Amino acid sequence: MRIAVVGASGRIGREVVDVLKNQGHDVVGIARSAGVDAYTGEGLAQALAEVEVVVDAVNATTTETAAVTNFFRTIAQNVQREAAAAGTQRIVLLSIIGIDSFTAGHYAGKLAQEKAYRQGPVPVRILRAAQFHEFAEMMLDWTTRGDTASVPEYRTQLVAGSTVAAHLAESAVEESGAELVEIAGPLELNLAAAVAKLAARRGNPARVREILDTDDPNRELQANGALLPGPAAILAGPTFDEWLDQHYPTQQ
Repeated sequence: MRIAVVGASGRIGREVVDVLKNQGHDVVGIARSAGVDAYTGEGLAQALAEVEVVVDAVNATTTETAAVTNFFRTIAQNVQREAAAAGTQRIVLLSIIGIDSFTAGHYAGKLAQEKAYRQGPVPVRILRAAQFHEFAEMMLDWTTRGDTASVPEYRTQLVAGSTVAAHLAESAVEESGAELVEIAGPLELNLAAAVAKLAARRGNPARVREILDTDDPNRELQANGALLPGPAAILAGPTFDEWLDQHYPTQQ
């Protein structure tokens, strides 16, 4: 199949491209670095010519609500328009578990993206994923000041990015599939505890503490488990501990 991957240079997009190429598909990588800008639309029509399926794994660099909402919504509208013109069969979108009640930040942007895709003419399949194991690395980098990382209260069920990429690729090539699927790791985790394990493997910072971030409008939803998978979700390994052992092996 001829499959386009939006966000092909990103963390998940790169892995989706590799999976599909290894399966023998003709993959079109859509990224600014490849000369195609899905947000402005530059080069998008040409990139989607004769494409049978589009996978959208694009990510945003901002979490400011208005900006990230505009970014994701605009890309969805542009991709829908050009995919329809190209005769594309379907679009597969990577999204986030539990975002329906969120009104701020990245989660609100992803919800707007989902809605914009659903309003277009090309059928859409949405894979809602839990936060990736790599999210612990990002959180540690974001919140470390001196010898302490201050991690917000957050319940999650971290999943491997490679596992999500494999399921996105599978959804792209399957002739039939559900409109909405959730995927998460096997175990519920407290994010601060997971970050503390990561810090111990890295050797810094010396301390990880859990805080209630009163400036974050999403704090209660995150703390109360809104981002946990539902009962019908796909639960897939590796576990966070197995991922740690692979990426941060302990010294023998």
